[in-house]
Amino acid sequence: MIKNTLLKKAIERANDSRLAELIPALKGETALMFTDTSNAPAKIIKEFRKKDAKPALKAAYVEEMIFIGDEQLDALVGLKSKNELIAEVISLLKSPIQRVIGALENKGGGENAAA
Repeated sequence: MIKNTLLKKAIERANDSRLAELIPALKGETALMFTDTSNAPAKIIKEFRKKDAKPALKAAYVEEMIFIGDEQLDALVGLKSKNELIAEVISLLKSPIQRVIGALENKGGGENAAA
């Protein structure tokens, strides 16, 4: 939990116009979450809601993007972590190589069968 006025002053001192977009959301109770995994806080909020529907997402600053409002929670849950994105890229890069190797093996196998 954090005082809204304290957070507002910290945002103002950061001199980042994108962070300033968060200031209007600083009303009522406010809690901050910090993480290295972009979708972790949203997943935690969603999981907690299964037991108690109290917490609402006011705003989020993720990977230099601003998300305002509780309706953005599903979009945040859907974000992939850095490790998930790296795994996807590696998989995409491996796929064409595996097809070429498979085609070469099939072609080589066909010639051996005819001989």
